[in-house]
Amino acid sequence: MKATKWMSSVLMAGAILTFATAAQAHVNVYPKETTTGAYEKYTVRVPVEKDVNTIKVKLEFPANVKVSTVQPIPGWSYAFEKDKDGRNTALVWTATEGGIKAHEFTEFAFVGANPKEAGTLSWKAYQTYADGEVVEWTGAPDSKTPASLTTIKEGAGEAGHEPGQAAATAPAAEQGAAAATGSSNTLPIVLSGLALLLSIVSLFRKKA
Repeated sequence: MKATKWMSSVLMAGAILTFATAAQAHVNVYPKETTTGAYEKYTVRVPVEKDVNTIKVKLEFPANVKVSTVQPIPGWSYAFEKDKDGRNTALVWTATEGGIKAHEFTEFAFVGANPKEAGTLSWKAYQTYADGEVVEWTGAPDSKTPASLTTIKEGAGEAGHEPGQAAATAPAAEQGAAAATGSSNTLPIVLSGLALLLSIVSLFRKKA
């Protein structure tokens, strides 16, 4: 009986870790939370889930976000897609030196002017592999290929200053936290799962 309970607990902990890893394998746009009216630096994290290189990434902008500034990175070219009125509707990054390899990821950055109304932004992304497969990250949050979401909360910022700067009235600490979100979100999940697993193993060792 003790062995059965111990094995069930271990399997549950393993499932938590697997879920956390899978969630990070999606194409995600950071930060996950920002404020109305601010110029925000957005980062698109693109991991490779196959043993084939990713050679192109397309990101569609929500209709109420204005984007005109992009950060260039070595090994990639970029181009804006526009509508009939000349508004930038998407960014397409194309590899010039082989792309993103298996077990690697790349981050692309741009600056967007947030809407003045609170709400949720949905970022639709299209990931093209060297074998021709295109993974469409456009689904619902609970789907296998969800679109990345960003929550827009009411804030004092106004999108009227130079692109690339955070809202003038936003505390420096908040700006730093937003910038760090993209790089630190994975560690707490993994550590929590490991802590749970170790606690379960320790508990059943004492009872044995």
